Amino acid sequence: MEKKIAVLPGDGIGPEIIKGAIDVLQVIEAKFDHSFEYNYANIGGSAFDEEGTPLSDKTIALCKSSDAIMLGAVGGPKWDALPVSSRPEQGLLRIRKELNLFANLRPTKYFPSLAPASPLRQEVIENVDLMMVRELTGGIYFGTPSERTTIGGKAGAVDTLLYTKEEINLVLKKAFEIAKTRSKKVTSVDKANVLESSRLWRECATEMAVQYPDVKLEHMLVDNAAMQLISNPRQFDVVVTENMFGDILSDEASVLTGSLGMLASASISEAGPSLYEPIHGSAPDIAGQNIANPLATILSAAMMLRISFEMEQEAQLIENAVDAVLNKGYRTKDILSADTTLLTTSQMVEQVKAEMMAALETVEAR
Repeated sequence: MEKKIAVLPGDGIGPEIIKGAIDVLQVIEAKFDHSFEYNYANIGGSAFDEEGTPLSDKTIALCKSSDAIMLGAVGGPKWDALPVSSRPEQGLLRIRKELNLFANLRPTKYFPSLAPASPLRQEVIENVDLMMVRELTGGIYFGTPSERTTIGGKAGAVDTLLYTKEEINLVLKKAFEIAKTRSKKVTSVDKANVLESSRLWRECATEMAVQYPDVKLEHMLVDNAAMQLISNPRQFDVVVTENMFGDILSDEASVLTGSLGMLASASISEAGPSLYEPIHGSAPDIAGQNIANPLATILSAAMMLRISFEMEQEAQLIENAVDAVLNKGYRTKDILSADTTLLTTSQMVEQVKAEMMAALETVEAR
């Protein structure tokens, strides 16, 4: 099978972790007779340095003509002094809008071998397996006006939170469809006791649930959800919420696994290509040192194979290899604990590839 992949390494550790994921994908190509065409482009601070914008029209065109997009990370203190419109993060916001990446999927899964790396007790996080579905192209991040202003003669600022029923229903439908393939439960998170937009969200969720009688719907206020994620995370299956709440809650959920370096994500388009990236940042303080954790990016590549290319066997091979590497006690610095072996970024990638090859050889020997 032939596929075109737009590769946006970005800033900081982005190029290192993207290289690791591509190395793993090349094993898939060789062993499953696939052909992936990798086309590289800039995003974020590196794009601003070379092209004067955090996301160029040329890069958008490349992404739209591709079957999927892989992204590393963007941002860093180097660009903090830029105007907001030129900051690296604007590249992310624009690509989401341009490609209509309406929903961000962030799985959070318990890894038994990483239990010591989590700040929570093992009995709390054991068997956690949840999917966070975050609306990605609406809400307060995109509302206008968003500006500094004068309020009653005093300096102030205003941000606008705006949603349409169509935007809400689109992401709710995705959440319910995912729940059908899992444990058939959706938790819709809002702030309906305060916000009118949340009251609309809750109405839409209630209406959507009628179309999915086999899926249980529960409503939860965002402050309670933040508490429940830490105190009783096993109660959740699919969690769906608006843009800002999802941004905060999905990062909170990352502590369940012990490290942001383990969490993959997919930003889904309704019709065009989807985008796959780790949820951690660019970590400029460790860039170029070969110590970053590549596993979230590798797992994002597995999500791409499964969701965009419908390559379930290939995706499972990568995920099983990551499990095997962790079970053998191999770690990068961010997840290192007692009685484990420290690896560099490139060494971790090689271990994942070795586990993939070993699994394939076992199957061929049968």
